[in-house]
Amino acid sequence: MKEHVVEVRTTISESDAPMSAETLMLLDEARRIAHKAYAPYSRFRVGAAALLDNGEVVSGSNQENAAYPSGLCAERVTVFYANAHYPDAKIMRLMIYAETDNGPVERPITPCGACRQVLLEKESVQGSPIRVSLAGADSIYNVGSVSQLVPLSFVPKSLEG
Repeated sequence: MKEHVVEVRTTISESDAPMSAETLMLLDEARRIAHKAYAPYSRFRVGAAALLDNGEVVSGSNQENAAYPSGLCAERVTVFYANAHYPDAKIMRLMIYAETDNGPVERPITPCGACRQVLLEKESVQGSPIRVSLAGADSIYNVGSVSQLVPLSFVPKSLEG
């Protein structure tokens, strides 16, 4: 039997460290859109902002429903919006921010499994990495590509057998 080690390389920036203009802009947009989340059941609001290769920034927030499986996460809302309005654009970077009624989550959250799969397919189809930034109250985790969040992945090419 062989052993295969899987690692996720993440850089962590403290929230009081200087941020690039791009990081500040995406974080501000993710925070702004999180306030528009429809989250009356969980009271957990998530915002995601994506920078596209055409310079556009698109964003989305989580949308809950009393029939719980019918809701949608901020990450998928954002990716689907980008695909609908800019079908040929690549997502270069995605910022994810979450808060509760008590303010920003202390530690950054990661995308759920369904969101990881949607992001992974987008990255695979566009043929270039999507940098993912996860913002919490005290730090931002930066991951170089979605494939690092899903190291043993199922991508469209997997269907070829």
